[in-house]
Amino acid sequence: MKIGFILVVIVILLLYAALSFYIGYNGWVWLKRSFFFKKKKTYTFIIILLSLSIFVSVFSTWVPLILIGYYWLILVGYSLILLPLANILYFLIRKKGIRWIGSSVLSIYLFIFIFGTYNAWNPIVRNYSIAIDKNIEREELNILLVSDFHLGSIVGKNHLQRFVDIVDETKPDIILIPGDLINDNIEPFKKENMADIMKKIKAPLGVYASLGNHDYYGNDDEEIVKTMEKLGIKVLTDESIMIEDEFFIIGRNDPTDENRKKMSTLVSGLDKTKPLMMLDHQPTELGIAEDNGVDLILSGHTHRGQVAPANLITNMLFENDWGYLKKGKLHSFVSSGFGTWGPPLRIGSQAEVMMIHVTFE
Repeated sequence: MKIGFILVVIVILLLYAALSFYIGYNGWVWLKRSFFFKKKKTYTFIIILLSLSIFVSVFSTWVPLILIGYYWLILVGYSLILLPLANILYFLIRKKGIRWIGSSVLSIYLFIFIFGTYNAWNPIVRNYSIAIDKNIEREELNILLVSDFHLGSIVGKNHLQRFVDIVDETKPDIILIPGDLINDNIEPFKKENMADIMKKIKAPLGVYASLGNHDYYGNDDEEIVKTMEKLGIKVLTDESIMIEDEFFIIGRNDPTDENRKKMSTLVSGLDKTKPLMMLDHQPTELGIAEDNGVDLILSGHTHRGQVAPANLITNMLFENDWGYLKKGKLHSFVSSGFGTWGPPLRIGSQAEVMMIHVTFE
């Protein structure tokens, strides 16, 4: 097993090295033939540094280095699409026009970086209206759904303040957060005093959260729960709570937790004449939720692929990978998230929250 794993790692590294060489070679040919660039050693040194940046950044807390590694990774990904097309075009026109072909590819890279960065740091509010077929004293409820903060070295206080501003503008009745509050470990959250901003998140009926996979990776899940509850955010860990004797909020642990309870266990004993609203980070069990009488299930995790065309993959993996889906009497919402994992960049998705207006009939 270990030998097999080592071989897989070696193959991946060799492929990455070959791809980095391919990117570097294309860049060199363009610079040399278009601008008569001759500093080959300097250029080679820069490409080697960029290629290694993603590995070095794993052991670094210096944000600029981490960002360089992440953006290089994006460039590598899109190079798999752009450079073969550029090469084909180059040979089709008999090796003419290399200057404008290279300039066009560079312009696309710049557009991806600029537009993607804008999408990551400029959240929008998406509005939905649904009706739950249960009669309670309350006629309507405004839920603000936000998922995947990924608070850490990259997503910090400034972006979190953007969410606080949205809360102040939208004035929801209740705020629900289905997981990934923290990006792998809680130390950057504490070091940057993000609690000062987090404690400003308030709503009349409260703020409730569940845990996502990234909340477990640093083995800080218990500390995350304690920290959030000190800030007024109730983290529901495989448990439920009744709000004003009218409806239930159920918080389910992420599948990363091997001991998480079955959905049937979580809803067992609850009064199903009242609305059941579940926070489940990964939208993988919609059919089970429907069978167990859940009325509203809120998720995140997918990021809608975060960077296209990864959205095609999430669309294949999940019945509802983003947006709203009605399945029988079940209402499913999946947010693309407020923060980002890895590079602070979004193509084909945008940082968002969902305002869900619920009426009870």
